[in-house]
Amino acid sequence: MIIGITGSLASGKSTVLKVLSSKNNPSFSADVFVRRLYKKKKFQKLISKSLKIEVKSNLKQKIKDILIDDPKNIKILEKKTHPFVRKEMLGFIKKNSSKKNIFLEIPLLVESNLSKHFDKTIFISCPRKTRLKRYLGLGGDRRVFNILDKRQASFKRKKKYCDFHIVNNKSISLLKKKLINIFKNYEWDFSWYRN
Repeated sequence: MIIGITGSLASGKSTVLKVLSSKNNPSFSADVFVRRLYKKKKFQKLISKSLKIEVKSNLKQKIKDILIDDPKNIKILEKKTHPFVRKEMLGFIKKNSSKKNIFLEIPLLVESNLSKHFDKTIFISCPRKTRLKRYLGLGGDRRVFNILDKRQASFKRKKKYCDFHIVNNKSISLLKKKLINIFKNYEWDFSWYRN
């Protein structure tokens, strides 16, 4: 099964992916891939040219500043980034086609109309106040959070287009139990699970 994990910003998607992934269950994170992509000089030049900023400057900070100055710049950023993510995602699926289960964390799965590539999709949600607190706790900027959060589909739409919904506002142990409840009807490796 090809299982997609999606959800709003700082909802706990990465935590879910870590819980589910193992040697028998390969995983892919769009966020991790994008972080690696930004370290490549060729991509840095592409982004710098598109957003008209200097490559030698602190690119990550410059991008944050540009988004805060004009949130519409996020569309330019997504237009340049998403094709790379999609290509990598499809390559990962093809490479692991012989595996029983593979898990992919794709934040904009619903927004990018990628549901057709997955057998099942899981929507991870969490109250906005909690998500903001998590984001700020990791050193994020409140203004950037607001910009990114607005770009995501509504709770109602995400829930509509996903097969399962998990509210992640308690402990990791409870999160694991919720995942168990989802997959108990499928042939799946539970070796990661500990009470």
